[in-house]
Amino acid sequence: MINAPKKIAVFASGTGTNAENLISHFSNSELAKVELVLSNNAAAGVLQRAARWKIPATIFNRKDFIESEKILQVLLDKKIDLVILAGFLWLVPGNIIHAFEKKIINIHPALLPGFGGKGFYGKNVHQSVIDSGAGMSGITIHYVNDQFDDGEIIFQAACYISRSDTADSLAEKIHSLEYRYFPVVVEKLIQHPI
Repeated sequence: MINAPKKIAVFASGTGTNAENLISHFSNSELAKVELVLSNNAAAGVLQRAARWKIPATIFNRKDFIESEKILQVLLDKKIDLVILAGFLWLVPGNIIHAFEKKIINIHPALLPGFGGKGFYGKNVHQSVIDSGAGMSGITIHYVNDQFDDGEIIFQAACYISRSDTADSLAEKIHSLEYRYFPVVVEKLIQHPI
């Protein structure tokens, strides 16, 4: 008997390049499919990307997410197996974390535990890494818990920082690591859960 593909929900707040990379990667997969995109930003580019792939999208506000069971119920109604945060900037509330324990994965654009936590996203992260004089940065894929960027680390990949790097050029290096590794790591996790 062939198992039904796992159902993935992707949360994103911005342009959605990582979300689209995941959608594309699993578009012809028998292992998993992105079934839903959720965003807390009605103007987010990820919504147009989802529409192009004919993936349903849900837009929500802070009250829906934090103060009610509305978003949890959406995930349960869609029978979601795995939740992926791809550039999603809000802390996930406890009701969703408990319902999807060890089934919520985030990607962070630095090598945790350094350069993580509230406010460490996008260019803020890359500028902080450069300002610190660090010789390397990278990506961290980790499980989500009730703290920002604090869950168990699943995978890391690194890149060198040159003296001429800016926040923008470092961002390009990080994006290439994200695009290369994120879908592959998610696929391996679905095949062999930790």
